[in-house]
Amino acid sequence: MHFSGYRVLAEALRGGKGWRPFWRKAAPADEYDAIIIGGGGHGLATAYYLAREHGLNRIAVLEKGWVGSGNVGRNTTIVRATYMIPGNQEFYSASLKMWETLAQDLNFNLMYSPRGLLQLFHSDGQRDAFARRGNAMLIQGDDAQLLDREGLRRLVPYLDYEQSRYPVHGALLHPRGGTVRHDAVAWAYARAADARGVDIIENCEVTGFDITQGRVTGVQTTRGAIRAPRIGMAVAGRSGQLVARAGFRLPVESHILQAFVTEGLKPFVHHVISYGMGHFYISQSDKGGLVFGGDIDFYPSYAQRGNLPMAEHVMEAAMTLMPAIGRARVLRNWGGIMDMTPDGSPIIDQSPVAGLYLNTGWNYGGFKAIPASGLSFAHLIATGAPHPLARRYRLDRFATGAVLDEEGTGATHHLH
Repeated sequence: MHFSGYRVLAEALRGGKGWRPFWRKAAPADEYDAIIIGGGGHGLATAYYLAREHGLNRIAVLEKGWVGSGNVGRNTTIVRATYMIPGNQEFYSASLKMWETLAQDLNFNLMYSPRGLLQLFHSDGQRDAFARRGNAMLIQGDDAQLLDREGLRRLVPYLDYEQSRYPVHGALLHPRGGTVRHDAVAWAYARAADARGVDIIENCEVTGFDITQGRVTGVQTTRGAIRAPRIGMAVAGRSGQLVARAGFRLPVESHILQAFVTEGLKPFVHHVISYGMGHFYISQSDKGGLVFGGDIDFYPSYAQRGNLPMAEHVMEAAMTLMPAIGRARVLRNWGGIMDMTPDGSPIIDQSPVAGLYLNTGWNYGGFKAIPASGLSFAHLIATGAPHPLARRYRLDRFATGAVLDEEGTGATHHLH
């Protein structure tokens, strides 16, 4: 089913009776060439690129809930390039370039909005750090512009620039940064993978692994045993739980990151705004709701909900930076389970069990990484060798000391 303006008009005139489901409700087969565990953005993208780039046609995606029920539907939808850290810079720059053409590639409206990302600074020291950050982005081939207070005020006049503790001195503008509709990403990749013959099997939880002489041969699920010589894991905050069933541990902790959305308001937040001193970020959706979040809850958890003290902290930061939104009503909040590594960077690598591959440790950056992650993980599963974009995301870097310290704050989970 190809989408076009003509198709939308034609279906509107006949009551939408010609629309079909985006993907089949597949039943599990006994055996596949490859299994991807996790029906979120990373898992679905991996299955799609395995089929498109490597010609595998017997692939299954196993999702314990429904497509989009995990972190891909529980985030603040921000996409951007990153900065400063060799290994991460190239990866996220490539991912942003993929976002820019992904709607055309998948023939699905992802509502990609390059509205610009503003990262505020509040001191001379922060300004100098952001200048270095912007220069690193420019050298990488991305875009960045340093704004003083008056230049920033012309773009976003509604901030409290004179707040006593953290006065706003300016911002680093990343014009190509922005947002993408998270649900649309899951649906688009699921639809595109299904069109290439991938079986998307929902309500199918993996309960164990079949391992013979150190090599994985299949999985045990709530819908029976399924054999496959290659299995990729893309289960975000559940990674630690799942690898325990394969007999090893990972250097990850699972934390909750909350997000919130308000009632619909007239458009006035035309950028993504990041307030580092309050660890707060906000944008406005196409429906008018303000979408915002803050810091992690600072205790390990597998609950898909947060606690009230962190919700209070986020609201305080919102009011400090943008007192104009004080009367907006919060409609709902949600929590995503983040898999956090000690150095703040992900793992895309072979596991200690032959044939079992890992895609985990995305910290705050999982959503914006989806296209490049899927492409890189598919390459690893299909060839057994790391993709050039992900060559530094090795599991053994924590043993060798070759860490990719995302923020320069040290190798501790809670600092990332």
